[in-house]
Amino acid sequence: MADNFDNPKYSKETRLIYGKDHTDKWDYNHHVIPPLSSSTTYRLDSAQRGAQGFIEFAHHEDEEASSRAPIWIYDRLGEPNKDILEENLAFAEGGETAITFSTGMAAISGVLGVLTRSGDEIIAHRTMYGCTFSLLTNWYPNYNIPVHLINLRDLDAIEETINENTRVIYFETPVNPNLNLVDIEALAAIVKKHNENRDPERHIYIVVDNTFATPFCQRPIELGADFVVHSLTKGIGGFGTDMGGVAIAPRKWQDLLLLYRKDFGGVLATKSAWPVMVYGLPTLALRMKRQIQSATEVAQWLEKHPKVSNVNYPGLESFAQHELAKKQMRDFDGDFAPGALIYFSVAGDTPEKSRLYGETFINRVAADAYTITLAVSLGHTRTLIEHPGSMTHSAIPPDEQLKRGLDPGGIRLSIGLEHPQDIINDLEDSFARI
Repeated sequence: MADNFDNPKYSKETRLIYGKDHTDKWDYNHHVIPPLSSSTTYRLDSAQRGAQGFIEFAHHEDEEASSRAPIWIYDRLGEPNKDILEENLAFAEGGETAITFSTGMAAISGVLGVLTRSGDEIIAHRTMYGCTFSLLTNWYPNYNIPVHLINLRDLDAIEETINENTRVIYFETPVNPNLNLVDIEALAAIVKKHNENRDPERHIYIVVDNTFATPFCQRPIELGADFVVHSLTKGIGGFGTDMGGVAIAPRKWQDLLLLYRKDFGGVLATKSAWPVMVYGLPTLALRMKRQIQSATEVAQWLEKHPKVSNVNYPGLESFAQHELAKKQMRDFDGDFAPGALIYFSVAGDTPEKSRLYGETFINRVAADAYTITLAVSLGHTRTLIEHPGSMTHSAIPPDEQLKRGLDPGGIRLSIGLEHPQDIINDLEDSFARI
């Protein structure tokens, strides 16, 4: 049987269902679905084979070793389900290699851990997921790795902040939670210019958290990014059952990422890798198409509601960066794919009242809605709603939230697979009770 994984005759959607016809990660030619590996430890035929397995681990520059099926030793080093999933994730993002981790935060820590050392500096967008903000502001300064939080939408600010110690530029796009965008191609052009005058060992690397968009809506590597990270728990996993993360990277960083994962222990569980491989990725395109369609309808309805002061959704023509969204948020077929996240604010005369009304609205949804669940996370089959200021972004002090573009009354809505009119009806009922 010929391996059609790289055959352009077939669509990307189809190839994410089938994966490789043949893979040296596991011989499953007679399985319709890859089997779930349930062992943490693997039997070795001899001490010599065990020694060879340890020698070959994280040595992908050895072409002879890379051409053979891996020698499985212990789950923390590698196992079939994770390795097959990694092949498919790298393909989905258009990257050279992928290394999975136990969570999205472990993936972020892994990439920054191999790219930076004491004395290096990181530039990051001023608005980001609360746990990432905590990682960069509470921990990295302890390692003598300063972090500059700036507005990466301002290209002049980037030029002014880059210095000889800059090693990483890190950001999310769309940004969590307000959905603002960072122009990946424009930023990549700036970094390329600076790297022309740097020693290759001191190049600046662009790291993009693509969790909100998923590879269906956006592929940052194609736009000039070097690394992409995801929380597999979200849209790629899709069903809210398993935690995981992944870093998609240039192949030369594969071995260091594997060693980092082994030594720091942030290994994706086999039983979490399997459902992402079998359920999550194969249904990604199908789910996202439905969710984008529904998100567009809901966003258009919210935009007209008298109790809503503003709506941020890349698919709306009123979205401030709509043209940029149309340029860089494209699906596997090249069609505009603005994602399934909406950020909106309940109208209030002051920031305090906006926050009060937002919390009141959220509580009404939690008490009365059938199709909307008050819960953190996103990319679920169910529509999830949350108040970032007091929940996912509570690590950012209240006085800093406004400075970083977070509306005190802002609400994040992650659209699921329900009928869009049912979501709208539940939103309307909750608005009527505040």
